[in-house]
Amino acid sequence: MSETAVEESAEPQDGAAYFGNEVRHAREFAGMTQEQLAEATHYKRPYVSKVESGALLASQQFADACDRVFGTPGSFGRLRRRVSERGHPGWFIPYVKLEQTATTISDYSNAFIMGMLQTPAYAKAVFRAMHPRAADATINGWVEARLQRRDVMNREAPPLLWVIFHEGVLRTAVGGNEVMAEQRNHLVSVAESPHIMIQVLPFRAGAPASHVPFILLTQEDGAPVMYSETTGRGHVTDSATAVANAQSTYDRLRAAALSPDDSAAFIRKITEDHAT
Repeated sequence: MSETAVEESAEPQDGAAYFGNEVRHAREFAGMTQEQLAEATHYKRPYVSKVESGALLASQQFADACDRVFGTPGSFGRLRRRVSERGHPGWFIPYVKLEQTATTISDYSNAFIMGMLQTPAYAKAVFRAMHPRAADATINGWVEARLQRRDVMNREAPPLLWVIFHEGVLRTAVGGNEVMAEQRNHLVSVAESPHIMIQVLPFRAGAPASHVPFILLTQEDGAPVMYSETTGRGHVTDSATAVANAQSTYDRLRAAALSPDDSAAFIRKITEDHAT
């Protein structure tokens, strides 16, 4: 994405640019410089500049700080939450909202890397494969929306993210060998976080307990829900029976998968194998 500043007469083309434009207007109305806003919000001036230009979507914390500085109770905070939903299909929005407030997220993936853990190049390759005739700007907007989901892990109290990948996910050459090498290295890197657990279900484990991907989420009130997808549709259920069955399936997948430490070593080995 270009870091060129958004002109006053320009119509913002994406969520980050729209939010940045609103921050710039509020700052100028308040008679503040970028340096003064940076000091007031406890951020650095280059950060404010990138937010205003649309080169970076502001964090929720920055949005909340803007509300405090400009005396706009909740306005920028709500706008930031709305902007983070842009670029997702309508049927996916309920899941995005659940993800933003979850205390635990347990994902099983057997086709693609979980969206929250995808690199930009991997995400772009996935979208391009699914939509070969889409314009580059459209693809880039989808990628931006997907990457914004990472902000969940930057919360003051992030959820525990537990992910199980089938080995085939890690060996499929999405975008080519270089893109996959970067993606696998990224997984090894983020797995060092105490908030992220990654396990690999190897081919040698035999038939998996599930042939479809699904996600279990626990909310702050302790209520568990399950999310699954079919072509072009997402399904959220809080049925006690459905959630219990999914949890049992996830427990079996977790038991059959490699330990987190062994999984990291396994991912590195796959990258080494593909490099020779």
